[in-house]
Amino acid sequence: MTLDVVNEQNKKVDSLDLSDDVFGGRVNQGLIWESVINQNASERRGTHATKTRGLVRGAGSKPWRQKGTGRARVGEVRNPLWRKGGTVFGPQPRSYAYSLPKKVVLSALRASLTQKFNEGVVTVVDRFSVFSNGQENPSTKVAAELLEKLNVKGRAVLVDVKTDLNLTLSLRNIPKVSLVASNQLTARDVAGASCLVMTKASVEHLEKVLM
Repeated sequence: MTLDVVNEQNKKVDSLDLSDDVFGGRVNQGLIWESVINQNASERRGTHATKTRGLVRGAGSKPWRQKGTGRARVGEVRNPLWRKGGTVFGPQPRSYAYSLPKKVVLSALRASLTQKFNEGVVTVVDRFSVFSNGQENPSTKVAAELLEKLNVKGRAVLVDVKTDLNLTLSLRNIPKVSLVASNQLTARDVAGASCLVMTKASVEHLEKVLM
């Protein structure tokens, strides 16, 4: 697979050959699903809680004697069978995070990237240098002009080997657009994007890691 490398003016300046051993295989949708579910689970807060019989307000004394009243026996007003009593087996604070094998995580990322390459929604640029011409302050206007020149629309993910602080700050006010370092890219980032803009160095780095 050969991809065109463009500059920030969206003009072709080079080409990049991708290894078929890495990005030429079958797209395993199951691995992508597992990786997305795993990342979603790890971000769940898990702060839900219900009061057990030990936490419900109320006296711990026996309301009436065990026998002789004709009523059902009961030990305390915090009994789960009573109204406003404790909850049995209710949700408690917990972590939903679980680990996946490293091979599964890398295979899911490889599959998601392969799918985007096959769909033709990946733009490879030589580098992001919008703030290297003497402009040191972040600018949303400059970042928006860059995305417009590269025909970036919808939910987009920009990938570079190292994230530039000025570019990150410039993109934060643009909805559905984010900048991610190549060593932090996940299958969920790729699968959820309608457009990928990657530097040539980041593609080469990912190809080396996923080999």
